[in-house]
Amino acid sequence: MPMTPTAKAQLQIHLCVLLWGVTAILGKLITMPALPLVWWRMGMVVVALALVPRVWRGLRAMPPRLRWAYAGIGVLVALHWLTFYGAIKLANASVAATCVALATVFTALIEPKLVGRRFSRRDLALGVAVLPGVALVVGGLPQDMRLGVAVGALSALLVALFGSLNKRLVGHVGVQHGDPLTVTAIELGAGTLALTALAPLLPLIPGLAETGAFAGELLIVPSLSDTGLLLVLALVCTLFPFALSLVALRHMSAFSAQLAVNLEPVYAIVLAIVLLGEQHELTPVFYAGVAIILLAVFVHPLINRPRRLRHPEVLGTSEAKGVVD
Repeated sequence: MPMTPTAKAQLQIHLCVLLWGVTAILGKLITMPALPLVWWRMGMVVVALALVPRVWRGLRAMPPRLRWAYAGIGVLVALHWLTFYGAIKLANASVAATCVALATVFTALIEPKLVGRRFSRRDLALGVAVLPGVALVVGGLPQDMRLGVAVGALSALLVALFGSLNKRLVGHVGVQHGDPLTVTAIELGAGTLALTALAPLLPLIPGLAETGAFAGELLIVPSLSDTGLLLVLALVCTLFPFALSLVALRHMSAFSAQLAVNLEPVYAIVLAIVLLGEQHELTPVFYAGVAIILLAVFVHPLINRPRRLRHPEVLGTSEAKGVVD
């Protein structure tokens, strides 16, 4: 019996989400600090996109003001990835994935202000509901991992910011606001340049270089094993699922897509247990907090039924993807 387009799209989006979950595992396996790791990942994706003629056509067709707007969002994307992988280095993949799941909560709280819609009491309730989970997560961690929670929460806030700003751009310029591949190329290209400019300043931040998570030369040549993992991260876990997701979203409702994407931290945590044995570093209290946070994240699309898919390019630039308005 042939598979229906909807069923095929469900399988495709879950494969995408699984691959996005793998990014946290790769971040732990790659031995480079967060800054050069992210710089190489973004640079590899930009180089690959530069080989696509469609990207250049989209760039020529895009108004300069819009290019600058997406470039600014790209700086936030770079800072998100930097803090996400910093959280992995400071703690582990499970902690970082759990923290970035908070992006849904942050989005619910800050998006109304950024996109100009009325604030929802249900969104406020969602924010309050995750607080016990956050407390349990922090309480269930060794003392030396707790800085990773703070950095991971900052990463989630950055996801909410650039996702909401992308939505605001869509609202201002309409659905035909730019080819998704071109938007991704602009954002990641700008992010790569921003990290290049930021590199000399990071060692000047008190206490940051000593952690080892962000320290290191920007242009260090990765080892052979790190190079292979970076290529998997950039091509297999970034570009491939991004392109596949654009195909899948044509045959899915926004609600179904959001539920699937919300599984990403679940996949990441399960993979971290199976592949990295991270359950030995964490306590049952931590996993109880994770359960509360993820329950709130999954309840959110149930109480705020998504309306449509209007900005799929967000999927290309985040480990925690908001895909709906």
